[in-house]
Amino acid sequence: MEATIRQPFNQAQIELLNTMASLKSEADLIELKQAIARFFAERADREMERLWENGTINEKTLESWKHEHMRTSYRTNATIPA
Repeated sequence: MEATIRQPFNQAQIELLNTMASLKSEADLIELKQAIARFFAERADREMERLWENGTINEKTLESWKHEHMRTSYRTNATIPA
């Protein structure tokens, strides 16, 4: 029976690691981080546009989000370790 070897990284992760290995300066790292941030921001924008166009979100949804509090709740009686 042949064993399947599971790679710890997927193809996208391998590509990013290879890209990061070629960075020569802190400025290069900052530029790469900005490019990745832009990529995900554009992806989120496209998805929001799709949801708006298909009616999943609308003005009423946006108004309700303005009043939503999604903060992490912390227990007030929690003890802090010394």
